[in-house]
Amino acid sequence: MSGFKTLFKQTFIYGLATVLPRMLSFLLVRLHTDESVLKSVADYGDVSLIFSYFVLFNVILAYGMETAFFRFFNKEDDKAKVVGTSSISLIASSFLFFVLALTFQNQIANFIDIKPEYINLVIWILLLDALVIIPFAWLRANARPVKYAIIKILNVVINLGLNLFLLLWLKDLATESSVLGTIYKPNFEINYIFIANLVASAVTLLLMSSFYFKIKYTFDSVLWKQMMRYAFPVLIAGVAFSINETFDRVLLDKLLPENIAKTEIGMYSACYKLGMFMTLFVTAYKLGVEPYFFSHANTENPKKNYARILEYFVIFGSAILLGVVVFADILKVILIGNEAYWKAMVIVPIVLLANLCLGIYHNLSVWYKVTDRTKFGAYISVFGAILTLALNFWLIPIISYVGSAIATLSAYACMMLVSYYYGNKYYPIPYNLKKMGLYLLVSTAFSVISFYVYRENYYVGISLLMLFLFLVVKLEKDQLKQLVKEK
Repeated sequence: MSGFKTLFKQTFIYGLATVLPRMLSFLLVRLHTDESVLKSVADYGDVSLIFSYFVLFNVILAYGMETAFFRFFNKEDDKAKVVGTSSISLIASSFLFFVLALTFQNQIANFIDIKPEYINLVIWILLLDALVIIPFAWLRANARPVKYAIIKILNVVINLGLNLFLLLWLKDLATESSVLGTIYKPNFEINYIFIANLVASAVTLLLMSSFYFKIKYTFDSVLWKQMMRYAFPVLIAGVAFSINETFDRVLLDKLLPENIAKTEIGMYSACYKLGMFMTLFVTAYKLGVEPYFFSHANTENPKKNYARILEYFVIFGSAILLGVVVFADILKVILIGNEAYWKAMVIVPIVLLANLCLGIYHNLSVWYKVTDRTKFGAYISVFGAILTLALNFWLIPIISYVGSAIATLSAYACMMLVSYYYGNKYYPIPYNLKKMGLYLLVSTAFSVISFYVYRENYYVGISLLMLFLFLVVKLEKDQLKQLVKEK
C-alpha cells in the first residue's frame, strides 16, 4: 500500500504541474473568446486550427523517444548512456526539422492554408519544446516532480502574463510610450498569442539548460537502434492519437461550408475546453503512473497493483465526469463569457466521457508497454484514427461538430475495449470489471439525466452527484480505511 501512497503523492504533484497551468490556460480561453480581443468566433477558430497542427508536430518531433527513454532508463544498467543517446538523437532531429521547416516555410503555409508569419513562429516554438522533452523525462524518471511542477507552472504563468500584456494592455500603453509604440501593431492579435508562447518556451528551455551541461554525450548506436525499434510504434500511436484528439478541427475546416467553418470550429473548440477537466486528471495520472508501471514491472505480483490502480482511476474519473456535467452551465459562464460560443455546449458530456475512456485506455496500455509489444499500441491507435476519420467524414456534413464529438467518443471507447481484449490475451490482469462497470454505468446515466433531462436543475444534479459519491464510499469503505491507516 505504501507504493500506492508514493504513486498518489507523485500524481498529486504532477497534477499540480498539469492542473494549475491548465487552469491558468482556461483564463486564456476566457481572454481569447472575449470579443474585445479576437474580433469574431472565426478568429478563435483560426487559433484553434493552428494549435491542432501543434499537437501533430509535437508528436512527430518527439517520435516516441520519451517513452523509450523511460523503458531503457529502468532496463539498462548504464543509465548515463541512455540519457546521452536519447539526448543526442533528439537534438539532432530537432535541428534537422528546424532547418528544413524554415527553408520550406512558404510551401508549408500554402499547403495547410496558414499565413507564413504564423508558420515561422510555430517552427521556433516546436524546436524549443522538442529540446526539453528528455530533460523533463529525466526529472520524472528520477522522481523529481517538484522541479518539474515549478518549471511547468512558470511556463504558463509567463505565457498568460504576456497574453494579458500584449492583448489587453499594450494598445493603451503604446500611446504613452514611444518604446511600446514600436512594439504595438494593430490587428496583430493572433501573432501576439504565438509570440507569448514562444517566449514562455524559450524561458523553459533556459531553466532546463543545466541538464545539457551535466550529461555525458555518449552515443551508442546499438542502443539507439533498440530504442528506435521500441519508439517507432509509439510514434505511430502518437500520430494516430493526435488525429483522434485534434484533427477534427482540420476536417471541420475542410468539410463544412467556407462561410461557417471557422465559426463552427471556434464554438466547438471553446466548449471542448470544458471537457479538459477530465483531460487534466488523465494527464496528471498518466504522468505519475507511467514510470510506476515500468519500475514495478518486476516486483512481486505487479498485476494486482495494476488492477487496483485502474479501479481507483475509474472511481475518480467517474466522479469528475458527473461533477463537471452537473456544473457545466456555471463553468461556461466562468470560462467562456461570450454567449456566441455557448451553442456548442451540447458536446460537453460527450467529450468528458470520451476523455474518461481514453484515460482507461492509457491504464490498460500497461500490458503492451511492460511486455515490449508496443506495436499493439500503434495498431490500436491507428484503428482508432481510422474510425475517427471515417465517422468525421460521415457525420460532419450531417450534424457538424456534434459528429466530431461522437466520433471521438466512439474511437476512444473502441480503443479501450480492443486494448482490454488483447491485454487479457497476452498479459491478463485481474481487473474488477463488475465494480468498474457499475461506476461507469451509474456515472454516465446520471450525467445524461442531469444534462439532457434536468439541465441547470441543481437540486436534481447535486442529488445525483451525492448519491454517486455515497455509492463509492459504501463500496470502497474497507480500502479507504486501509489507506487512512497507512503511514
